Amino acid sequence: MTYDAYTLPPKTHNQDPFALVKQEIEDLFDEAKNFADGEPINSQEMHDAIEKLYDGLHEAGKRADAMRIEEKKPLDDAVQAVQDKYNPLIQPKKGKVALGKDALGTLLAAWRKKVADEKAEAARLARVEADRIAAEAQAAIRASAGNLEARVEAEELLEQAKQVEKLARRADKAATTGTGLRTVWRCTLEDEGKALDWAYGRAPERFREMVQSMAEETVRAGMRSVPGFRVWDDKVAA
Repeated sequence: MTYDAYTLPPKTHNQDPFALVKQEIEDLFDEAKNFADGEPINSQEMHDAIEKLYDGLHEAGKRADAMRIEEKKPLDDAVQAVQDKYNPLIQPKKGKVALGKDALGTLLAAWRKKVADEKAEAARLARVEADRIAAEAQAAIRASAGNLEARVEAEELLEQAKQVEKLARRADKAATTGTGLRTVWRCTLEDEGKALDWAYGRAPERFREMVQSMAEETVRAGMRSVPGFRVWDDKVAA
């Protein structure tokens, strides 16, 4: 059986370049399907025909991609022009809005923290006073047994303790709301071994993907022995 070499479609004047490369790739793809859906290579002649087809697809693809880049270049340039116009103003972390907000936010956060700390201290002192008066009232109640006048005084002290308790609760609320601050939880690595054990147990598949990627990068760089991996060579079409 003989295999005819694929020939490029004839070009005509004024024909759309995209239509030409599209037709070329589609024709090559149809030819490729005939081989791919058939029998394995069984002769040098068949190999050469498929190789020519492979190279043709590769070159047509390169030309199509170059055309794509050229065709969208005006759009890329227009998008970049818009980005360049607005970036000095609103680029995340670098624009004037972000830089200005960051600088002002530092000042605001410092002042708000100072106010919040003062409110927290006032709330703490109010709580201490409330607890003191409540303990004093309870002691007076216990000591007033059989003494009506002392009992009246103890009840008045207990009422005072309730009022101070209300003030303490208001101070607590004032210290924790309307501060203009938000809580941000952070963490710092201190025990690498424990952290790695925790992370692996939480998402082992992510660890395997990362380690596989690191091993492949190392092999591509020329290393032929990677601990825990079997390294071998394979042959693929160039």
